[in-house]
Amino acid sequence: MLSRAIASALVLLVVSLARGQEAFVKSSPRNPASGPTGNIESAWLDLRQTATANSKPQTAPDWVESVTLIPGEAKEGTLPKTIFRIRLARPRAEFQVLFFRLFFDDNPDQKPQLVAWDESGTQVLQSGPLGLGVGLPTSESVMVPMVAVSTIDVEVPGDGKTIRGAYLDWMATAEVLHPLSAEQRDLIPEPFAAMSPLHAPSQDREMFGTVTATLADETIRIGASFSQGAAFQFGIEAQPLVVLLSFEVASPNIDAPPEVFVNGESLGAVTLTLPELADPAYRGESASLLKQMRFQYTGWLRAQKLLPVSSLKVGTNDLIIIGGPGTPASAIRATQIQLKYLWDKSDYQLQTDR
Repeated sequence: MLSRAIASALVLLVVSLARGQEAFVKSSPRNPASGPTGNIESAWLDLRQTATANSKPQTAPDWVESVTLIPGEAKEGTLPKTIFRIRLARPRAEFQVLFFRLFFDDNPDQKPQLVAWDESGTQVLQSGPLGLGVGLPTSESVMVPMVAVSTIDVEVPGDGKTIRGAYLDWMATAEVLHPLSAEQRDLIPEPFAAMSPLHAPSQDREMFGTVTATLADETIRIGASFSQGAAFQFGIEAQPLVVLLSFEVASPNIDAPPEVFVNGESLGAVTLTLPELADPAYRGESASLLKQMRFQYTGWLRAQKLLPVSSLKVGTNDLIIIGGPGTPASAIRATQIQLKYLWDKSDYQLQTDR
């Protein structure tokens, strides 16, 4: 369903700062099982402190009552803390969990956190610092129980200019069937998401003739040159039939994915699994020499690459991942490799010459 703005005004109080951009809402489809309850809009809140020539007052659903920017007071030895205070009202009693996705610059000393309060001013929950401190634009999601919550604060050290926006949506519950082997996976779908987060196994595992091995679980910053690349070594005991490299990449240019080199040979760019283009995590970049706008995804995306078996050798293999052309900085995590071997129950066909 197309995005639309509704008439009710969102009160945006900005103290000595410029007004941000317009907020948009998206209607959620009606759940046939819940009866004729009507549509409930999700909300996009633009929290940037930059003024543009076409700035408009923000609009949001009725259940977003107000957004207030509170500049922090500086304390000796620490950065001042800025607070974005979002006052909310549950549109219906059965809505108990709010999906809150925050978009921000992931600076090491400016990690934001969410703090939820009830009507009496008592703290109900605290998310803890969000982000990994990799110094890249990103986004993170938090599920907030809303039974007693009336206000959510986004607290961030500094002047708050690292906060870009927030996407809010209400969660519904439904019975989900899943195989026992999928228990370790994230089964809660996020809006716009193409795939669930990738997890690297702590130990090598084998299933149906396929070995999955983690090359690095930690987050590694990469750039567009070999000196800024992430280097790995892995050994194989026998030549596999198929090899698949998988990892997650932060803030890539979607038209210039990371590139892979194996044993000194360039294998080209990886394939990115992209979410819907409506995802607010897409950020455009325009320059005088560019004929069209380029887009960066300010979050984590699944990246994969089939490695030609002919490029590998029995023994130790060298693998390097670098950022795509024109990508000054990025990061990867959950880097893993799968090697498929002939299994005694493998399904294959023998094609004879015709």
